[in-house]
Amino acid sequence: MRIILMGPPGAGKGTQAEFLTQALKIPHISTGDMFRKAVKEGTSLGLEAKRYMDSGKLVPDTVTVGIVKERLAEADCQNGFLLDGFPRTIPQADALENILQELGMNLDKVINLEVGREAILKRLTGRRVCKSCGAIYHMLYHPSSQGNKCELCSGEIYQREDDTEATVVNRLEVYERQTAPLVEYYEKKGLLLNILNTAGDEKVETITHNILKALGSGQK
Repeated sequence: MRIILMGPPGAGKGTQAEFLTQALKIPHISTGDMFRKAVKEGTSLGLEAKRYMDSGKLVPDTVTVGIVKERLAEADCQNGFLLDGFPRTIPQADALENILQELGMNLDKVINLEVGREAILKRLTGRRVCKSCGAIYHMLYHPSSQGNKCELCSGEIYQREDDTEATVVNRLEVYERQTAPLVEYYEKKGLLLNILNTAGDEKVETITHNILKALGSGQK
C-alpha cells in the first residue's frame, strides 16, 4: 500500500507512522528525518536545509524532490511506502505524481490527521529533547522524573528552536497557507481519508485503529 500521511505540525504524524508501517509492513519515508540526518552530518544539503528548518519555513523543492525520488526508487518501496512530510505544496504533489508515473506506481490513499490549533500549541511548545540521546519528553504529558535531566542517559533536556511558541505559530501559518490546500487537491482525486482528533486527546492506539479501519485493513 502506498500512502501519504498529512496533518499540521504536532498532529502526531511521526507516532502514527511508526505504528502504521509496522502494521502494514511498509517503510516509513520521512523527509524530516532525512533533513535532520543531513544537518547532523553537516553536509551541504544539511546546511542549506537547516536555514529553513530553524525558522519554521519549508525546504525548497529543488532540495526535496530529488531526495524523495531517489528514496522511492529503492527496493524496499516496491511493495508500498508511507510518505510523511512530503508533499507539502501543490507543486510538490504534482512532482510526486510524475515521480510515481516514472516508477510505474500509483498512490492508494492520503491520510489527513485533523487536530485543533490549541491542542497543537500545547503539544509542541511543551516538547523537550535530550541533547545526548534524543529522547523526547513533554512538560505536561511526559515530563522527566529527573527534572531537566534525561531519565535514560542523564543528558540535558532542552527545548528545540523549532518548538518555541513563535516558531510553532509560524509553522502553523506556513502549513495553513501552503500545505492545507492539498486536502482539497487529494479530495478531488478521491484519495483523502480524514481522521478527526480535534481536541488532541484521543489515544494513539485509537487513532491507529481508526486509520487502519478506514484503509480497509481488516481491523474492526
